[in-house]
Amino acid sequence: MTYQAPYKDMQLLVAQAYLQQDLATFESLDGFDPELANAVMEEAAKFASGVLAPLNAVGDVQGCRFQDGKVTTADGWREAYQQFAESGWIGLALPEAFGGQGLPKYIAQPVNEMWLSANLAFVMFQALAQGGSEILLNFANEAIQKRYLPNIVSGEWTVAMALTEPNAGSDLGALNTKAIPQSDGTYKIKGQKIYITYGEHDLTDNIVHLVLARTPDAPAGSRGISLFIVPKYRVAEDGALGEFNDVRCTGIEHKMGLHGSPTCSMSYGDQDNCIGELVGELNQGLMAMFVLMNEARLSCGLQGVALGELGYQRALEYAKERTQGTNNQGEKVAIVEHADVKRMLLEMRSETFALRALGYLIAAQIDATEVADDSSNHNQSKKDRVALLTPIFKAFATERANVMAGQVVQVFGGMGFVEETGVAQIMRDARVTTIYEGTTGIQARDLVFRKVRGDEGKALTELLADITQLARAFESDVVFAPIAKETQQTVEKVTSLLNAYLLNHEVDTTSLQAVSVPFLEAMGILCCTWQLLSVLAYLQAHENDDASYEQNIKAMVTFYGAYRLPFAMAALKVVENAGLGLSQYEF
Repeated sequence: MTYQAPYKDMQLLVAQAYLQQDLATFESLDGFDPELANAVMEEAAKFASGVLAPLNAVGDVQGCRFQDGKVTTADGWREAYQQFAESGWIGLALPEAFGGQGLPKYIAQPVNEMWLSANLAFVMFQALAQGGSEILLNFANEAIQKRYLPNIVSGEWTVAMALTEPNAGSDLGALNTKAIPQSDGTYKIKGQKIYITYGEHDLTDNIVHLVLARTPDAPAGSRGISLFIVPKYRVAEDGALGEFNDVRCTGIEHKMGLHGSPTCSMSYGDQDNCIGELVGELNQGLMAMFVLMNEARLSCGLQGVALGELGYQRALEYAKERTQGTNNQGEKVAIVEHADVKRMLLEMRSETFALRALGYLIAAQIDATEVADDSSNHNQSKKDRVALLTPIFKAFATERANVMAGQVVQVFGGMGFVEETGVAQIMRDARVTTIYEGTTGIQARDLVFRKVRGDEGKALTELLADITQLARAFESDVVFAPIAKETQQTVEKVTSLLNAYLLNHEVDTTSLQAVSVPFLEAMGILCCTWQLLSVLAYLQAHENDDASYEQNIKAMVTFYGAYRLPFAMAALKVVENAGLGLSQYEF
């Protein structure tokens, strides 16, 4: 499946994020400017299109093979992995002290998007390496960091996150995996895990499992969960590999999509010989998981952007080639000339662009919060903004990726329904992105109850104020005044619902849960509008030598305001109808 990185879009949005977050003012980020970002993106684009993209269909068709506890990946994947690791891509945003390149997240974000568009199933290990390393950097002791991080960062070893168990699902408090303390300070691990991405494979000699488990005297529920590092092969003090650690793969899932990525069922301690070490404090495993979850949710949101971009590219290419129907002069035309096809293409293009801008903004904000004075109120506001935007980005981007995948199939018509064209893979791969790392419903509940009600609407009110201020800047613009007006009206509606429903503790919480997804959808559309207006303001303030490109962006802004923004108000109407019918219907 062909893919070319949308380099011009990426350049523009990286430069904008860098400027908006004042990253040039931080001494620790000196030298990490858009010029460096462009050089890194250029190399990444070559690898994405030249190495990873050609293997995407291979992984989909061949899938993974499981036999006698061993997993074999698709043809060409081992070689591609070695190239990926040797090029230093795994450690792109990880510390130089452990062999990484130490680049800020705002540079890593477009690079990661390229990987995800080119071959999502292949590069899922990279997000695990990033998230797992963040956990070890924040919670593991120095000895564990020295033994594990250099090999994880270099790609010598991969990381697997062992969280979910049969019958537990997203309820981590229901986990039963045991960790029995030993006299030497280690723990014997015993239990089963499911849905473990890259839990077993043939890409590296060792796999480092980060396992949630509970000790015998742990409190019930989520308060009794601890985190343990459990390698497939034990690691000596000098980092050398030792004996097999009783970590076995019992099978791989036969999935709707992402066939090339092994999703494993794992068994720990079948022979009572699985040894793990505690990471962080006892019964504080969920604290470490929040580090991973935030990293994973941003990665998932970016997957939505990446699949949207891949689908758009395929649909546009086909629409330009496929001849069907005639124009007003009776001449046969490519279907790209048909108005409804144009509508679908522009909807994909504008929403993917807006969501990309939102993802890059969040990455730059994280960079700013990590290097700024942690005690300042301004920095705390930025952290709160990141926390507020994260569930919106994750859920809305992945939900829209599924809609866009359907639009791609629609553009292809009957040819989209057959596997030979390859676009069915996009639809199958996209489906799980709304589920893992927390379903859309879980993200929406987190948004309403933790992020909005949790601070009495402070972070949301600040965001709405910023959106209003930006919209007012376009009130006198003849072309963009309509979108500016409707944006402000949408903000006013959110504000009224915030006071009347979301922060009203007399409103039944079950009713709020029922409308949390429509609320998140409205916020997703509003945030996309905000980002499109933000790009427009950036272009007006900076000279651009490509008039055609700038005109296309202006067209996207106009289109989004006319075709997508009205749906935000419709979703907010649903919020206003919270709970109607739910209590009357008997299931």
